[in-house]
Amino acid sequence: MTGMARYDVLIVGAGHAGAQAAIVLRQRGYAGTIALLGEEPDLPYERPPLSKDYLAGDKPFERILLRPAGFWDERAITLLPGRQAVSVDAEAHRVVTADDGCIHYGTLIWATGGAPRRLTCAGHDLAGVHGVRTRADVDRMIAELPSVERVVVIGGGYIGLEAAAVLTKLGKHVTLIEAQDRVLARVAGEPLSRFYEAEHRAHGVDLRTGVAVACIEEREGAACGVRLLDGEMLPCEMVIVGIGIVPAVAALLAAGAEGGDRLISGGSPGGVAVDAQCRTSLPDIFAIGDCAAHANAFAEGRTIRLESVQNANDQAAVVAKTLTGTPDAYHAVPWFWSNQYDLKLQTVGLSTGYDATVVRGDPAERSFSVIYLKAGHVIALDCVNRVRDYVQGRLLVTGSARVDPVTLGDTSIDLKTMATAVTDS
Repeated sequence: MTGMARYDVLIVGAGHAGAQAAIVLRQRGYAGTIALLGEEPDLPYERPPLSKDYLAGDKPFERILLRPAGFWDERAITLLPGRQAVSVDAEAHRVVTADDGCIHYGTLIWATGGAPRRLTCAGHDLAGVHGVRTRADVDRMIAELPSVERVVVIGGGYIGLEAAAVLTKLGKHVTLIEAQDRVLARVAGEPLSRFYEAEHRAHGVDLRTGVAVACIEEREGAACGVRLLDGEMLPCEMVIVGIGIVPAVAALLAAGAEGGDRLISGGSPGGVAVDAQCRTSLPDIFAIGDCAAHANAFAEGRTIRLESVQNANDQAAVVAKTLTGTPDAYHAVPWFWSNQYDLKLQTVGLSTGYDATVVRGDPAERSFSVIYLKAGHVIALDCVNRVRDYVQGRLLVTGSARVDPVTLGDTSIDLKTMATAVTDS
């Protein structure tokens, strides 16, 4: 094998989770050697801006770096960019890379995230068909945009909606198609879905729900259109696919780690199983971030994966605390955000399994919240251009507050007052 090295902590994956694990270890005084191995050639950078500010050209790459180049050297964190871990020998404490390198470790932190889920139909691999996961993905899109007039976005989740908003702003004719009967169906209630559908249509997006793809049509080796199952052809020069990710855990599963699709209920695919300290079933191996399947208290203890910066950072902190002698258990209220047009959506909690919703404010004024209830308890909020609700609503979620729906919808009473009243009762 070419190249032999050993680190006290080897972190595989240089995204939010991996980078944060290295940062917090040093913040907590960890003195051992740390290496951060990533498949991409770049310094660690933020992922959320890729489908927003970076694609739009509003932020150069330097402004989405997690830390400047000198930061890593100053803290003696060794960066190993452009290298892919392909196998793990848990007994020998060894990782083998695609360039036939061998890296030994004392502790392994697996923070690989995942790869964009691909279509399986004919034409899925044509030129002009893109996922949105890495800087290279978006750079390829940006390079093609000058010759693109029409874009078809497949998938009505956050990535698809954000990309549609940016491309519309850039003057492209965008058609967005979603197989379910509304956008955001997996993560939000109908009031929020219908609001965003109306917003995108008002901005010129040809948004269609309840439609499915038959194939991607080809002309001279590149995508020239999307054929729907009903036979309709949607001509385009670019296709963006946003239908979720496949967790990058094959090497760990092959090494014997518990995990895989059988762990997950509710449709979230795969992952590697971790306990409350983010330990896998393999000795001295932790997993964090998008790829970590964990029992989440805000999902009634169900095993889920969370694809969010919050989850990545909080799980990284749990591992760092454990490795520096103060073990902690992961227990953090989930939160997310999405920017589309001039709309800032902030979500706190998990709405999965809700049985009632309360709309607080007026969607026609483009400032409102959707509050999700289960058995009378507040479990989540989606807040559109309503930062105060988001901040104060966190108290209702963490306290599993039981508040009368009429009161929740009364905008003359702030949510902090409701949370305080519940606490004091």
